[in-house]
Amino acid sequence: MDKFLSIAHAARDESGNWRDPHDLAEHLREVGDLAADFAYSFGADWARVAGRWHDLGKYRPRFQHYIRLASGFEADAHIKGEACKAPHSTAGAMYAVDCFGVAGRVLAYLIAGHHAGLADWFGSLDARLDDPKSRAELDESLDEHPPADLLDSSDFKPDLRTIPGGKDGFALWVRMLFSALVDADFLDTERYMAPDKFARRNAWPALSELAPLFDTHMGKLAANADPTPVNTLRADILCQCRTAAALEPGLFSLTVPTGGGKTLSGMAFALEHARRHGKRRVIHVIPYTSIIEQTANIFRDIFGEAVIEHHSNAESEPGQETSASRLACENWDAPVVVTTNVQFFESLFASRTSRCRKLHNLVDAVVILDEAQLLPPEFLQPILDVLNLLTKHYGVTVVLSTATQPALASRDYFDARQNLRGLENVREIIDDPDALYARLERVKVRLPADWNQPTDWPQLALSLAAHDSVLAIVNTRRNARALWEAMPQGTLHLSALMCGAHRSQIITDIKARLKTGIPTRVVSTQLVEAGVDVDFPVVYRAVAGLDSIAQAAGRCNREGRLSEKGQVVVFVPPKPAPPGLLRQGADACCDVLHGVTEQPLTRARFAKYFERLYYGCKLDAKGICDDLFMAGGKLDGRELAVNFRSAAERFRLIDDEDSAPIIVCYRGADGQDKSIDQWLATLKKDGPERWLMRKLQRYTVSLHRGQAMSLLNQGDIEEILPGLYVQVSDWLYDLKTGLNPEGSPPQPANTIV
Repeated sequence: MDKFLSIAHAARDESGNWRDPHDLAEHLREVGDLAADFAYSFGADWARVAGRWHDLGKYRPRFQHYIRLASGFEADAHIKGEACKAPHSTAGAMYAVDCFGVAGRVLAYLIAGHHAGLADWFGSLDARLDDPKSRAELDESLDEHPPADLLDSSDFKPDLRTIPGGKDGFALWVRMLFSALVDADFLDTERYMAPDKFARRNAWPALSELAPLFDTHMGKLAANADPTPVNTLRADILCQCRTAAALEPGLFSLTVPTGGGKTLSGMAFALEHARRHGKRRVIHVIPYTSIIEQTANIFRDIFGEAVIEHHSNAESEPGQETSASRLACENWDAPVVVTTNVQFFESLFASRTSRCRKLHNLVDAVVILDEAQLLPPEFLQPILDVLNLLTKHYGVTVVLSTATQPALASRDYFDARQNLRGLENVREIIDDPDALYARLERVKVRLPADWNQPTDWPQLALSLAAHDSVLAIVNTRRNARALWEAMPQGTLHLSALMCGAHRSQIITDIKARLKTGIPTRVVSTQLVEAGVDVDFPVVYRAVAGLDSIAQAAGRCNREGRLSEKGQVVVFVPPKPAPPGLLRQGADACCDVLHGVTEQPLTRARFAKYFERLYYGCKLDAKGICDDLFMAGGKLDGRELAVNFRSAAERFRLIDDEDSAPIIVCYRGADGQDKSIDQWLATLKKDGPERWLMRKLQRYTVSLHRGQAMSLLNQGDIEEILPGLYVQVSDWLYDLKTGLNPEGSPPQPANTIV
């Protein structure tokens, strides 16, 4: 190595010989230019300066001495934090504040956080910038005389008045710039450290190349479709989606009753909208991991490998860990992304580099929010705020796709604390949704005669047993087991006490039985309502939110093949739904439907239901908006204090602190599948490799931590890793009902004969 060369990274080749080192000045220039390209539409100059100064501290002799002693990092080692033995990420932040004063704090957030993530201002970044050690880091770096062109910012005139969205958009804008910086830094480092890996990136087809594949697929579906009224309506919905795609980008709603073909029609809109308006990718966002694989597979059948599936349960084999799709999950540069509400929204409020890295690739995207009614009320206000910002300032088109549109328009109440800053100028894609609802009406809904009179499980079981094929949906796992135990033998059970692999097998069996006309009785929790395309002649639904009742109705006479309308029976269960959102939804539903004698599932009634539901909820329960959108972020130069890390820690759509994951030994319906035994053996031998843990997700059931501790004390489970448990007792997991949280053998479903 040249002793006069300032080094950014160093590595050995495959033969173990030192490669030419990565020149620091070259790295800073490349990262600056790449970050500017990523931020072309929202702050290229800010991103370029951040890129040029992000590793300014690497010029200090201490770091240069360290890298010569500890060369040969992994491709992303400098991101993970190994180089913290020679701190270098504060010098550029200090320099930015020295050059630009208060405006330099924007760059300071980015540069100081490019390893550990965006920080809170008070008590974190402000203290770091005031630390004499940080000043020494900058002084030592400048004493090494970095190239003048890197330090020269004479052409950059930071203007806080141009921030997209003003002070309410400040936090998102900083995250977008941060995304551009960290992705550029990752990629330029990878280009040096792992050139083969880097070469596998960016080989994706454009959306324009995918459109003909989609058209061909839809043509085949149309040619093979039976000429039923439902299929005729699906074709009309598809046509309307293609026509509406010509409208200007922004916010859209796609209101189609369950079974109307929203998934493919939404993609048709997205592809045509992208063609007309220069959009770069389609991001399909789904509320549940339980149905994401199904949707991703639909798109893969059409587009092949141009689809990436990004969520916590996504599986990949060891040999596929460096595939293009795995790489694209890091920054979402693929043309079609299928992901979850958790991944999508938590990334928009994240502080960590790995979560924020993808955000700049949301620019000029079409985002389809599937089952939009399931946006969590306790986070609704920050979610709506960020959707407004994305559509107004970042070229994003958002489609709210659902059969039961939530009431997301702005509302003011006497109690201003309940006001909602809603979505603005949402345009409906369907010409006449009310007429469509009337034409797709395939069920008759029977409401309780007395909303205060519950039906006990044995009584309900007698009613269900009178039907050859029937689906009963209840609100909790405990209720599902209690009703199932009262049912005749042969009744099938579905709940989250069954692992994902088990549920998938049961759902496959249900579909096959219904298709061949085999009598089929099923007791399920609401998991069957989320994208599970089953078609029963009769459905019973415990009182719940009106949207849940509509989703249940979508599992009845779905294809419209019955000579008469299907039957949907709403009943009052023995005990009310547990406190929280389930109870709030049930209460709002009872209020809206009380005294109703006509069709309960009209569009207007959903609007009333959601207004009632949201009024009873705290729509920013965690105070996210206080930390981000209004957090003293005055853009007049006096303050730019945002609590990035605190907000990210609180914005968790799934709070799993009180739950414990248990790996169960499910070996298939016949007990012959030994895959779980092999993976558990690999876990014990090699430890928790990422691909393996994702495989094991399919065999995992979550219990309340207290229940898990009881099973642990009884010897029914063991702790295989800190916080991760595995089944020990053979009888703990039942092939009909799944995991038994009480730790005693379940009773067979044989009460009625």
